[in-house]
Amino acid sequence: MHTSHFSRRHLLHSLGAGLVVAASARAWAQAGPAAAKGQGQGRLLVVFLRGAYDGLSAFVPYADADYYQLRPTIAIPAPDGSVQTALKLDNTFGMHPAMAALLPLWQQGVLSFIPAAGMPAPNRSHFDAQYQIETSHSGKTSGAPGWINQLAALHKTPTALGVGEANPAILAGNAAVKLIPQGQAAERLGALGNAGQRQALMDLYAGNDKVSTAFRQGADSRMRSAQELGDARNSMNAQRAAAAREQASMMDRKLDKDGTPANTAAQNAQMLAASNGAADPVGLQLDAQHLGTLMRNDRNLTLGFLSAGGWDTHANQGNVTGQLAGNLANLARGIAQLREEFSERGDLIVVMSEFGRTSAENGTKGTDHGFGNAMWLVGNQVNGGKWHGQWTGLARANLNENRDLPAHHDYRAVLAQVLRSNFALSDSTLASVLPGGKWDARLDGLMRKT
Repeated sequence: MHTSHFSRRHLLHSLGAGLVVAASARAWAQAGPAAAKGQGQGRLLVVFLRGAYDGLSAFVPYADADYYQLRPTIAIPAPDGSVQTALKLDNTFGMHPAMAALLPLWQQGVLSFIPAAGMPAPNRSHFDAQYQIETSHSGKTSGAPGWINQLAALHKTPTALGVGEANPAILAGNAAVKLIPQGQAAERLGALGNAGQRQALMDLYAGNDKVSTAFRQGADSRMRSAQELGDARNSMNAQRAAAAREQASMMDRKLDKDGTPANTAAQNAQMLAASNGAADPVGLQLDAQHLGTLMRNDRNLTLGFLSAGGWDTHANQGNVTGQLAGNLANLARGIAQLREEFSERGDLIVVMSEFGRTSAENGTKGTDHGFGNAMWLVGNQVNGGKWHGQWTGLARANLNENRDLPAHHDYRAVLAQVLRSNFALSDSTLASVLPGGKWDARLDGLMRKT
């Protein structure tokens, strides 16, 4: 009797789940074009900026007078051709001058951005928002597989690789993935005791460059090479840790503008070391080199993940110079490095963050936790040299809760455009990889038709 009851309940549950998937597939199919013939052979890299980077400084709405009223001290000046002003992209947006390394990609038509994308509803908790975006499950805080892991599960051989973090949620799940931990954790002698790490390291140093040759000459030579690779990262990490402690002490007992108590100094220091070991923007360039080497040597690897922390700029954010400018410069160099490694026809790079920052600067010349933010895409299939999606400006009446850039486009709708173009996913597969999303026809044209 018990068995009969269980089977009936299991059948009903299965039917219900099938109906949900079917309904989700129909949602993706409402306006979604079929994948073009010849698509589906690409590689995808996701770069996650942990801490909520300020997209209004990266991509400057210089033509909007409200931007300068909201940010009297941290706004990036409108383009005038000098190195101390925004780099003009078009008549609406400019690029932060620290990101000059990426301007050629815009001019080549392989870089684009969606200025106002994000979660379907605001969530100003870093860790909750990151988890939900990495798993594509709004409102869920545990137990869901990462959406890149879901993509990897479509293949029999490992296709996903993460460099920098120990166990990011976006790669968690049943599918086997390769992970190269951050910095010297990947290069210590002790790593050779683990077969998986040993093989990953051998793959990493399989080239003919100086560091790879030194690695293969033996443990002593390898340790000297590891020291050479790690010195720059360790120095920068120490500087960032000191800066974070100083910033955190300033934020103690203060309130964010949404009424949420600011983190204590101890909490902020812990956040710096947390996020599963999120990399810093300087380390991103080194991680990009590692990832490029591994994916070049193993063509089965078609999914890559990197991250960079240090974007939670509540105080002393700076404008054309300062804390944020330094981070953006390092990030731009990292993305440029990735573009050098991944410039084949089907290669795509997605840059995203958990949420944006407030449109107005705060009393400590920084920005607080916001909502909508810019997502960027880099690749030959991107209809670049132009931005895409809806933009309604920064007039107070157009802001979310009179303070934040709205998220006009669900991040899942942006990813769906990428996955449909790069991997020729069906509606039902899109529904399983990005549950809860809907096709957004306003983004049609983001990817080139081939």
